[in-house]
Amino acid sequence: MLVNYLRRSAVLLLMVNLFACTAVQPYDYAALQAASPRSILIMPPMNNSTEVLAGPLYMSTLSEPLGERGYYVFPVAVVERYFRENGLPGPAEMNTVTLEKLGEQFNADAVLYAMIHDWGQKYRLLSSVSVVKVDLKLVDIKTGTLLWETNVFHERGSGDGGGGPLGAVIGALVTQLLAEAMDPMYGVSSGANTISLLGLLSGPYYPTEQKQ
Repeated sequence: MLVNYLRRSAVLLLMVNLFACTAVQPYDYAALQAASPRSILIMPPMNNSTEVLAGPLYMSTLSEPLGERGYYVFPVAVVERYFRENGLPGPAEMNTVTLEKLGEQFNADAVLYAMIHDWGQKYRLLSSVSVVKVDLKLVDIKTGTLLWETNVFHERGSGDGGGGPLGAVIGALVTQLLAEAMDPMYGVSSGANTISLLGLLSGPYYPTEQKQ
């Protein structure tokens, strides 16, 4: 009995240590709370994926969830057009603009930078999956202080269609046909952003009765 007791105690101790080592630490919102930004300028995303249109499509899915979190968001189409009209043809050039210059031109409180690492439909033998993987960083436009950051990651599979291998083939085929007719990544990206931005403290325009 003593051996069994010691064995159980050792296992319990090991589990406690394991959970202690892997416990997720709460996010430190001190910088964000101190800055209390009211308006956010979304910079055109940097795109490290193989999908050429990932940047503009992803950018179009950020405004709504940020607005729902209670922040004023500068119209992304207007911002991008402004950059292009001032001799900056793409995201690589646009993201080199200094915070000081951005502050002068837009008078925003914070800037949101996005880096796309993976994007698009991945087709497999019996299934397909839509993947979004993006890093987001919110920076104080006056001081350059990092206010908040998160990793956006989401996968949505086609499933097996409810009919075993044949259903899986049909499901993947339907997904591919739909992707050709209407890019499903908008919905996948929007859902991923909505979930990820829940980790951003609500802004000054968030409904008072729901304020977090």
